[in-house]
Amino acid sequence: MQISFHLNGEAVVLDGVSPDDTTLDWLREVRGLTGTKEGCNEGDCGACTVLITDDAGTRPLNACILLLPQLHGKSIRTIEGINGPEGQPHPVQQAMVDLHGSQCGFCTPGFVVAMAAAHLSQTTDYNTALAGNLCRCTGYAPIVRAAEAAAVQPVPTWMKTAPSQATDTVPALPESSDALAALLIDAPETTLVAGATDVGLWVTKSLKDIAPAAFLHRCTDLQQIAVGDDTIHIGAGVTVEDLRHAIAPYHASFAEMIRRYGSVQVRSAATIGGNIANGSPIGDGPPALIALEARLHLRRGDDRRDIALEDFFVDYGKQDLRASEFVEAVSFPRQPDRLRCYKLSKRFDQDISAVCGCFNITVENGTVAAARIAFGGMAGVPKRATDVEAALTDAPWTMETVTTALPAFARDFAPLSDMRASAGYRLQTAQNLLLRYFHEDEGIATSVLEVRV
Repeated sequence: MQISFHLNGEAVVLDGVSPDDTTLDWLREVRGLTGTKEGCNEGDCGACTVLITDDAGTRPLNACILLLPQLHGKSIRTIEGINGPEGQPHPVQQAMVDLHGSQCGFCTPGFVVAMAAAHLSQTTDYNTALAGNLCRCTGYAPIVRAAEAAAVQPVPTWMKTAPSQATDTVPALPESSDALAALLIDAPETTLVAGATDVGLWVTKSLKDIAPAAFLHRCTDLQQIAVGDDTIHIGAGVTVEDLRHAIAPYHASFAEMIRRYGSVQVRSAATIGGNIANGSPIGDGPPALIALEARLHLRRGDDRRDIALEDFFVDYGKQDLRASEFVEAVSFPRQPDRLRCYKLSKRFDQDISAVCGCFNITVENGTVAAARIAFGGMAGVPKRATDVEAALTDAPWTMETVTTALPAFARDFAPLSDMRASAGYRLQTAQNLLLRYFHEDEGIATSVLEVRV
């Protein structure tokens, strides 16, 4: 495979690239750019953060799970390219020195790159912008102070990088969904790589050979969001970060849950299509979409079919996906915002859900007219609580009705115990989340981030 991109302003053309090559390994071992560090090697610590620029703009990504073919047609800037061409420091670098933002220094390059990304986009929510970067010795206060100090400085001219222009297009880098459909007809065993936040770990942790692989970042027609009068249509290639911003005006609770998916680096790479297609029982996207009555759009060659999203998940590790078929989009009806999403995890940010419950209950004249409730973490697949829904529907929207419906959770789910939670915890908290939804709907504050005495 041949790819081309820009590295710190330099044009690069590579031949013989393997789909298993990671950007981190290539930077360190081939180019000698060792400022980009290897920490967790799974996208959790941010030590390997780099800046990627393409037609969608500039964003920070984790180089450890960024596969080298994903750079085709893009520009990458490492920590060695954050300072100016004459060695002049970037404002965030100078602020880190002035405000003592580094001790051992291992995490510092990743922090500086993430801070430079926030500086470029004029982001000042540093709790979010730096949530994907871990520091064990300096402490976050001087780092945040450095980010705040740098914010008033202008963006250096050298940071305004244009995306690279690809010199070649090869079959493993399809330019459209049509090209992807044709490729899969000829090679149905192809591994599809969108954001690589999951597939990247197959390579770095499981040492899996993913060849043959197709990298989908140039299929821009899969990266569109269309908000119509009746339907919201989301392409499979839309990143969860773009989805977060797009969905916020319509379903704010869904958007806030997406903010907790992972770091900015992970959300800027991960796609909603990948989140659905991998079929994880603890993926946070499907429960919310199922509660919104989403339909999944699948394509094989020129043939397309639509199914209810909940029907896509057949069993643990098994989805209703035929040979040569791929997820093209997901859509759901425009509707009043009755959706609430509750994610329970040991860490508030960037952790796998123990339980994820999404509730969409329509109340008309004091009576439950419709209820759609879906959970992750409660079964081998994302699953609706149909018995709970039935217990609520056509009943008065009262505490008595809610309390009467609680035993139905045990008919809907038989959760497992694992390292994240016990079966009993999962069942009890699922019931509690319905109570929480009712209290919130009654105007009672239920934030778990507030402590009262």
